[in-house]
Amino acid sequence: MTSASLIVPSVLPADFARLGTEVEDLCSAGVDRIQWDVMDGVFVPNLTFGPDVIASASEHSSVGFEAHLMVVNPDDLLHRYIEAGCELIIVHAEVCTHLHRTLARIRDLGARSGVALNPHTPATAVQHVLSETDLVLAMTVNPGFGGQSYIPAVEPKVAELRRMIDDSGYRIELEVDGGITHETIAGAATAGADVFISGSWLYSWPDGKAAAVRELRGRADVSRERVRSDGAHRMSPGLLIESPHPVTVSA
Repeated sequence: MTSASLIVPSVLPADFARLGTEVEDLCSAGVDRIQWDVMDGVFVPNLTFGPDVIASASEHSSVGFEAHLMVVNPDDLLHRYIEAGCELIIVHAEVCTHLHRTLARIRDLGARSGVALNPHTPATAVQHVLSETDLVLAMTVNPGFGGQSYIPAVEPKVAELRRMIDDSGYRIELEVDGGITHETIAGAATAGADVFISGSWLYSWPDGKAAAVRELRGRADVSRERVRSDGAHRMSPGLLIESPHPVTVSA
């Protein structure tokens, strides 16, 4: 688990006519990375960014890019998005016939590898590929469109993934994507996520993007610290085991 919560905006809600400026604004807001939602109109019912668009925006960024490939043939596109400047490539377990090989190929091409799971896909789908994985992404909405509502029923799967990753001994980030707001991030963080994608909510926060990033990071850090403190308390010799109490964060 990363020591600090990472806030990664999706550029899906951005003004596509001024992507360079949008990327600069996000970097100035203090984000940790920027996510590009790559959709092919087949795996999901939407079309978005090609590698040339991302390459054009990369010169405006001071943080790393990750490409979330929501496409049916990711293997054919890996090198294009890495060459475009994406340091992390995320593929979907649902479409990779040879997932272990695909993840290994991403690393061979010089990028970090990630694997995404749709809400209905069980955590066990990644159990045997963790050795080739740098990030696991649990979708908390059905992929394809921004502005959807968070699915809290995914949180037990996030917790299962957290245990699986911790037991593996590998350094793997656990990311959540979909409906992440100041109200939902605590549940995802408590379940074990340490990287948080936010799109529509972050862009619409009335106090601006920098304030939105601080709000999300603060709430996630408080929730994760509460989990760590509770875990240490329950494991301390001579102390009674107590049930975790609800996380509350003042606005």
